[in-house]
Amino acid sequence: MLKNALFLLLTFFVWNEACIAQWGGRGRIRIGVPTDSIRLSDPFVLADEATQTYYMTGTGGQLWKSRDLKRWDGPLTVAETTADSWMGARPMIWAAELHKYNGKYYYFATFTNRSVKIDTVRGNVIERRACHVLVADRAEGPYRAMGDPTYLPAEEPTLDANFWVDTDGQPYMIFCHEWLQNWNGTVEKIRLKPDLSGTIEGTRRLLFRAFDSPWSRERDDEGNIIPNKVTDGPFVFRTKTGKLGMLWTSWVYKDYTQGVAYSASGTLDGPWVQEAEPITPPNYGHGMMFRTFDGHLLLCCHSHYNANGAYIRIPVFFEVDDSGDKIKVGKIIK
Repeated sequence: MLKNALFLLLTFFVWNEACIAQWGGRGRIRIGVPTDSIRLSDPFVLADEATQTYYMTGTGGQLWKSRDLKRWDGPLTVAETTADSWMGARPMIWAAELHKYNGKYYYFATFTNRSVKIDTVRGNVIERRACHVLVADRAEGPYRAMGDPTYLPAEEPTLDANFWVDTDGQPYMIFCHEWLQNWNGTVEKIRLKPDLSGTIEGTRRLLFRAFDSPWSRERDDEGNIIPNKVTDGPFVFRTKTGKLGMLWTSWVYKDYTQGVAYSASGTLDGPWVQEAEPITPPNYGHGMMFRTFDGHLLLCCHSHYNANGAYIRIPVFFEVDDSGDKIKVGKIIK
């Protein structure tokens, strides 16, 4: 009996070590990590009904998983890229999102190949950066490239892709043309192929520009107050009344801030009417919304504060009421 017990204990130890000592790109897998101990920009949560598990990803290309949104296991490396693609051998990965569509799992993300320079604007050298989509059979990946080698023009820096199926039943990528090149960031759409393996030429449309916002602003070199030029993190949603809205992020002077716009037509084509004021406190941004398994709607975004010259970004969950034509953001979930 003692032998059996020792054997079972040794077997459990080996199995447990195999589970927690995997490499996740930044270090060993950690078990039961509290949300406020995770450092993550641009968090995105997929509530996967098939596994009754919450999967959280974001900038950095890592994946965390949880059953209760309080303690997380991770980080796992789930995105697989190849050196012979436009992304290069070790691309930076920003603002990853997970979406389940027609039985597959899709990884929308911004990839940057820092060894390729595509433009120089006002003294800023712009690296090869673009939105791309990977696919997997399960939420935990691995996610691999498919179809088209590129989704958006190589000579433009694009970022922060979001996924939406519009009233025409067609899938779309919502993305930003980065302000570094156009000096007035945009939010745009482009239609995707039915299996999301590429984009359809001639379907790209401008939705709005950074300067359309009444709430985001900055000071120019002379100290004048002007509209801020940044568009970040578009996320499309529909309220319970059917109103189509979009979260997006910019700056109010030095505060990273979340705003919202609503479509007057109820479709992606808009026109998009910007709310006058932000919807979160200062220094919370790049948000998305998801519904928990017990039916509560939450806004997931990251905190954004400067600690001795380093930005600290932690996933945060807010309560949301979407019962009316406009969402109302409530208290932070502790």
